[in-house]
Amino acid sequence: MDRIGILCASDTELAPFLEHIRQCSTREKAMLKFYAGTIGRTEVIAVYSGVCKVNAAIAAQILIDEFHVDSIINAGTAGGMDEGVRIFDTVVSEQTAYHDVAEDILTEFHPWLESNWFRADSRLLTAAREYGAKAASPVLFGRTVTGEQFIEDDKRAEINEKYAPLSVDMETAGIAHVCYVNRIPFLSVRTVTDTAEHMGVENFEKNCEIASRKSMEIVLGILEYLVG
Repeated sequence: MDRIGILCASDTELAPFLEHIRQCSTREKAMLKFYAGTIGRTEVIAVYSGVCKVNAAIAAQILIDEFHVDSIINAGTAGGMDEGVRIFDTVVSEQTAYHDVAEDILTEFHPWLESNWFRADSRLLTAAREYGAKAASPVLFGRTVTGEQFIEDDKRAEINEKYAPLSVDMETAGIAHVCYVNRIPFLSVRTVTDTAEHMGVENFEKNCEIASRKSMEIVLGILEYLVG
């Protein structure tokens, strides 16, 4: 049985998963609480890391080192960037990159990437595509970018022109980065809370709970496809 790490940024994003974890036990490490148990036929370790790249990276490395997960799925919420993305659409990241890191940092130095994009695991992505084709809510596939700020008008056009992402958040690339250097399969599944048309922290806060539940439902669907 695969052991899947489920990594969310916030307690709101994690809460729907906790309703489904059976035979749940907890363990604390680095000021984080990890929830171990099963969801359906899958062994899971779930955690919320706190917002931002470094917090997410800490949680990801602990999932790998202490809990020996076979793969990590990043779940939760995101901001919509492409004009075709709507609130409560779910974006599965085929590729993810930092929008606030200099172009040559990760190609000229560790981990010496061929490009600045971290790619999703093909097996996880296939399961996501199979489930997404039948999902009740829209599941989109494309690029996600990550940076240390909430994106509103001031950066939106610049990021869209440079990266052409479907969505943006503050953690995904950090988790993907940790998974890449540890050779751990990774996938991000995030549901949109705000867009260019409906932007701002107020929309994020209003839609976060519903979006978190939609992300959870899609992750659970993907897990079922993984176990066959």
